[in-house]
Amino acid sequence: MAVLTGNASSGKTDLQPENYRFLQDCVYKESGIVIDSDKHYLLEARLMPVVKKQQLTSLNDLCNLLRATRTPDLRRQVVEAMTTHETLFFRDPAQYDALRTVLLPQLIEQRRALRSLSFWSAASSSGQEAYSLAMLLREMGLGDWSIRIVGTDLSEQILDRARAGKFLQIEVNRGLPVSYLVKYFNRQGLDWQLKEEVRRMVTFQKLDLRDNLRQLGAFDVVFCRNVLIYFDQQTKKRILEQLRGALAPGGHLLLGGAETGVSAVDWFERVSIGQAVLYRAR
Repeated sequence: MAVLTGNASSGKTDLQPENYRFLQDCVYKESGIVIDSDKHYLLEARLMPVVKKQQLTSLNDLCNLLRATRTPDLRRQVVEAMTTHETLFFRDPAQYDALRTVLLPQLIEQRRALRSLSFWSAASSSGQEAYSLAMLLREMGLGDWSIRIVGTDLSEQILDRARAGKFLQIEVNRGLPVSYLVKYFNRQGLDWQLKEEVRRMVTFQKLDLRDNLRQLGAFDVVFCRNVLIYFDQQTKKRILEQLRGALAPGGHLLLGGAETGVSAVDWFERVSIGQAVLYRAR
């Protein structure tokens, strides 16, 4: 799922106060994301391309069009413009170390008879997180196991990018070991194409984290990183409860570094493995 980021708050646009509140409400209703009251510059930077695409002249005109048409596609454009898809391969290396050295060896031993494991990358963005996991599993000799990796996001546009498995040079330069690049990618012009053997390990689908998350099934490990901090407390609590329901008994939830203070005590036990903090389902 996309998340709102950016610290730009210097200066204000000519956006009328009631229209600012309208955009806050629109984005919140469509995605659950909270826009703070000091993001005027960010609103203009992100939404002016939508204004130009609609052949309008201002953010106020865009708000008027949103009110008049209530077109789902236009609202989707606004929400996607107000979100970013910041991700990289093997983000937060300590968590991948914890997976490689402790969690996965434990799961392999527990599931040796079934030879089956299940993972979920919530807010998967353009797929680097899910594909990092797929490559790690292959490196650990699990290529012939029944591996289920599901990546979900709110944006269909970014999911299409994830399914394609094609990345820019700057993207493979961020976090991806050179040995993995050589082993699992093919050069295509200026881009890098992930090999089919890795791509077929992951399926991507659209999902709003405010929906019923148990519909996806039970997972051994869920990644939901750097997302919850953008929701209000009530929504955050509801999502955490749903994430607990989507985990197999004893499964683990991985949150982002800024989310380690998120209150999950009702459903999870906080566990430290090396430098990583994880949450084990109670």
